Amino acid sequence: MVDFCCWSAVLAWQHAVRTGVQLHPNMTFLRSALLAALPLNALAQLGPTAAPYPDSTYQNATEEYTTEDALTNATSPPKYPSPWGEGLGDWDRAYAQARDFVSQLTLLEKVNLTTGVGWQSEKCVGNVGAIPRLGFKALCLQDSPLGVRNADYVSAFPAGVTIASTWDRELFYQRGYDMGSEHRDKGVDIQLGPVVGPIGRAPEGGRNWEGFSPDPSLSGIAVAETVKGIQAAGVMACTKHYIANEQEHFRQGPPPGYLEASLSSNIDDITMHELYLWPFADAVRAGTASIMCSYNQINNSYACQNSYVQNYLLKNELGFQGFILSDWQAQHSGVASALAGLDMTMPGDVVFNSANSFWGTNLTIAVLNGTVPQWRLDDMTTRIVAGWYYVDRASNQAENAPNFSSWTDDTYGFEHYYAEEDYTQINWHYDVRQNHAADIRNQAAKGTVLLKNTGALPLTGKEQLTAVFGSDAGENPWGPNGCADRGCDMGTLAMGWGSGTAEFPYLVTPLEAIKAKVRSNGKSIEGITDDYAYSQINSLANSAAQVDGACIVFANADGGEGYVVVDGNEGDRNNLTLWHNGNDLISNVSSYCPNTIVVMHTIGPVLVDSFYENPNVTAIIWAGIPGQESGNSIVDVLYGDENPGGKSVFTWGRNRGSYGVDLLYEPNNGVLAPQQDFEEGVFIDYRAFDRLDETPIYEFGFGLSYTTFSYSNLNVQNMNAGEYTPTEGNTPSAPVLGSISNNTSDYLFPDYINRIYAYIYPYLNSTNLRQSSADPMYGVNHTYPPGAYDSGPQPYLPAGSRVSPGGNEALYDVLFTVTAEITNTGDVVGDEVPQLYISLGGPNDPKVVLRNFDRLTIEPGQTKTFVADINRRDISSWDPSVQDWVVSSYPKTVHVGSSSRKLPLSADLDTSGLVTGGGNGGNSGSSSSGSGASPTTTYGGGNGASSAPASYTSMGAGYSYHAGQPTTMKTGYWGQHNGGWGKHDGDHGGHGDHGNWGPPSYMTKTA
Repeated sequence: MVDFCCWSAVLAWQHAVRTGVQLHPNMTFLRSALLAALPLNALAQLGPTAAPYPDSTYQNATEEYTTEDALTNATSPPKYPSPWGEGLGDWDRAYAQARDFVSQLTLLEKVNLTTGVGWQSEKCVGNVGAIPRLGFKALCLQDSPLGVRNADYVSAFPAGVTIASTWDRELFYQRGYDMGSEHRDKGVDIQLGPVVGPIGRAPEGGRNWEGFSPDPSLSGIAVAETVKGIQAAGVMACTKHYIANEQEHFRQGPPPGYLEASLSSNIDDITMHELYLWPFADAVRAGTASIMCSYNQINNSYACQNSYVQNYLLKNELGFQGFILSDWQAQHSGVASALAGLDMTMPGDVVFNSANSFWGTNLTIAVLNGTVPQWRLDDMTTRIVAGWYYVDRASNQAENAPNFSSWTDDTYGFEHYYAEEDYTQINWHYDVRQNHAADIRNQAAKGTVLLKNTGALPLTGKEQLTAVFGSDAGENPWGPNGCADRGCDMGTLAMGWGSGTAEFPYLVTPLEAIKAKVRSNGKSIEGITDDYAYSQINSLANSAAQVDGACIVFANADGGEGYVVVDGNEGDRNNLTLWHNGNDLISNVSSYCPNTIVVMHTIGPVLVDSFYENPNVTAIIWAGIPGQESGNSIVDVLYGDENPGGKSVFTWGRNRGSYGVDLLYEPNNGVLAPQQDFEEGVFIDYRAFDRLDETPIYEFGFGLSYTTFSYSNLNVQNMNAGEYTPTEGNTPSAPVLGSISNNTSDYLFPDYINRIYAYIYPYLNSTNLRQSSADPMYGVNHTYPPGAYDSGPQPYLPAGSRVSPGGNEALYDVLFTVTAEITNTGDVVGDEVPQLYISLGGPNDPKVVLRNFDRLTIEPGQTKTFVADINRRDISSWDPSVQDWVVSSYPKTVHVGSSSRKLPLSADLDTSGLVTGGGNGGNSGSSSSGSGASPTTTYGGGNGASSAPASYTSMGAGYSYHAGQPTTMKTGYWGQHNGGWGKHDGDHGGHGDHGNWGPPSYMTKTA
C-alpha cells in the first residue's frame, strides 16, 4: 500500500488549508522531506534496548514462549540463504515459462524488473521498468483493497470488515473477482490488496476495517477466496501487510527528531504461527502472486530485511512461490534486504521524487561486485515473472494500459508527472464498473448485523412519520470525494480513510434511500443531519412518538491511516466511543421516541453500554463500512427486503479494558524504536474475553434475524487420514539463468536514452565500479551472514512442503467431517451461519477457536444440513521445540452453534491415533542477547538457566533440559554506496538482522 510520504500525504497536505483537515503534528516536515534524502543509516541500525521485553503468551502466564527458544529481548534470528522458488503445486507451468523468459534477460533487464522507477515517474502508484526488447511492458501496481484508487469511473466496494460479516465464501470470491476485473480493465497488473495485516489485535487499530477479522480462520478463509477471485480476473493479488502491522502510531519511518526507528512488534513463536501467520498461510496456499512487507519491525528487525520472516517463515516454511514487494519506502537497505528475501522495491526511490534508490544502479553494482549473487537476482525476477504467467496477464491486457493517471484526472498531461515530460493523453476515462453496483448492494446488505430487535423491525413502510437523525445519515457537504483519501468524517461513513480507499462514483446516503422508500408509500419523512440541533431533534422525535412513528438514529466511528488526523485521531482511534455526539444523540431521541432504531457505521466495535438496554431503543444495527450503495443496502434490511444474516466478526465489550490489549500511543523506549510487546499472545478478541472471563455485550459471531433457527443432530465422521510426516530432504540447487557479462562497459547509459528527471535506472555512470558508486567506503571489507551466498541444496523445514505452497501438505488432510441440522423455526425465509469451533484442550489454549462455517438460506419450516471439514491444522498447535505443528494429547472437542458463546451442539474428537506431541511445549531458557549497533561492535548474551524452569514440566516425561549458551551478537553488514545518473544512491545497507546465535536453551526427547 502506498503510505505516509506519498500521494496520500501530498494530497492531505495540499488539502489541509482548503478543507480544514487536521494533519499529524509532525507533518510540518512533509513537504521538504519529500524532496530531501534520508540519512540512510539512521533507520538501519538498532540501538540497545533499555530493558528486556517479555514475550509471554499472555500477561502473568506461567509459561513463556519465545521465537527460536531464545528471544527474551525480542530479537530476530538470521536465516539464510534466501530460498529460491521451485514451481511447487500449480505454479509449475508458470515457473517453466518464467525461467525460460528470465534466461533471455540481461543483468540490466533483470534489475529493471525488481526496482520501481520512482514516485510519480509513471502513471500508477507503483511501476517497474519495461523490457521493450521482449515486448514486456512495465508493470503497474495500484491500490486498493476495496477498489481502484486514484481513478475515475470505478466502484467503491464494501470494506473487508463488512464483507467478512457476510460469512459467505461465494461473496468473498465475488467481491474479489469484481475488484480484480476493474483493476484489469484499468490496466493494473498488481492490485495492492487484500489485507490480513492488521488482523485486528486491538479494536482501536485505525486500519482494521481494511482487513477481515481478528480471528485467523475467518480472515484466512476470506483472504483465500478474495485472492482467488482477484486472480481469476487476470490480475496479481498482493496480500499485505506482512507482518504484525497492528497499529498506525510509530509504524512508519518517523519524522526527524522524533524517533530513530519504527515500532517493533515483539512476538513469540507460537503467537506468530497460530495467529498472525495463519491467514498469510491461507493466502499463500490460495496462490497469491505477491506479498507486501510492512513498515514496522518484527522483534527489532525491519520487515523488509527480516530474514526470519521473509526467508524462513514465508519462503521456506510456507513455500511461497510469488514475490515479496516492499511497502512504499519500507526498504531500509540494499544488499541486506536482497539477501533477506525482498524481491521488488517500491516505489523505487528512498524518498519520493529524490531519485535516490537502494536498488536500480546499486543492485547492478552489487551483482557485479558479488555482494548479491546472480542466483538471488535470478530468483527475484523469476518470482515476479512467474506471477505474471500464473494469472495469465498476457491474455488479460486492457486497452491503452494503464489507461488512467494516479496524479490527475485531466485527459491530457505528462506521462512522467513529476518530471513534467512527454505531454500526451494520459486518461481515457473508461467506465469499468459493469453491473457491480448490484453486487455491492447485496454484499453490504448481507454483511449487515442485527444486534438487537424487540419487534421494531422490519419496518412496514406504512409508518405515518419516519424521523431520521444524525450527520451519518446525510451527505458530506463537500461531496463524497471532497476529502482527499476520505480524510475527514463528514456525512455518512461508507469508507475509512487512507490509501486503502477508492473514489466514489456516487454515494447513496441512508437519508436519500429512506426518503425514496417512504415516499413510494405516500407517507411522511423528515430528517435532521445536524447532530447538535438539540431543540429541533427533540421536537421531531416527539412528533414521531405522537403517531407511533419510527425514529432512526445514525451514528458512526471512523479510522484510517496515520498520515491524516481526523478529530484528533492519528489513524488509530483514541477511544471506542461513537463520534459526533452519537451517544447523546441516541439518548435525546430515545427519551422522546419509544421506537428508536440505532444504525451504526463503524470501523470496528464501539461501546454501546449506555443505550443497548434502553427499552426505547428497540433495535440496533451495525451496518459496517458498506461502500457506494450504503443507503440502498440499509433500506433493504430495515424494510425486510433482506432478512439480516450477517454475524459480528469482532466482540462488543462492556468497556475498553474488556479486550485485555491496547495500542501503544506514546513512545516507551526514548528516541529508539518503540517496543510493542504482544504479551497477550493468541488471546485477542473473543479469545481474550474467554480467557479473562469477561462477559461481552455482543459476542463474536453474534447476529439476529427476522426469523429463528434451531440446531440438532450433530454427527462427526472420522475420515481415517494418514499419519503426519514432517517434511524431509533437500531442495535442488539454486538455478542460474543465463549469463552475465563482467564487462562494466556493457552497463553504461546508452547514448540514445532520453534520461527522465528523477527516474530510477539500472545503468552505471562509469566503468569503474568504485567511481560509479560514489561511495568513499567502497571496497572496505564487511561481514555477511553465514550461508547467505550458499546456492547448494538446502534442507526443507519439517513444517514446510515440497509439494505445494502453504506448508506441509498433511496439515490440510481432512481428519473429520462434521454435520448438523439447522431448522428455520420462524415464518420467513432467512440466512443462518452455523459456526464450528474446537476446544484444543490445553491449559494455554483458548477456550474455543473458530475453524469453519457456512451460510445457509433456509425456508420457513425447512431443515438444511451443515457440513464442515476439520483438517489437521485445525486441531494442531505450534511446538517451538521441534519447529512443527503437533496434535497434543489434550482432549479435543468440536462445537457447533450460532456464535462463539452459543454452542448448543458438541462432541468429543477421537484424536488417539493422531497425537504427535504431548502438551504444549515449554518455554526457553533465559538466554539473553545484545542488539547490533555499529560495524564490528559485538555483544555477549547470557547463559540459559542452569536448570529447567518449572514451566517445562508441561512437556511431560521423556525430555531433557539443556541450558542455553552465550549469544554472540554481531551487527549486520553494509551494502555499497552506489551512485547513478541524477542521484546519489546511498546504500549504507542497513542492519542485517541480528548476527549469530549461540545455542539456546532447549529440550530434547530422551524416551
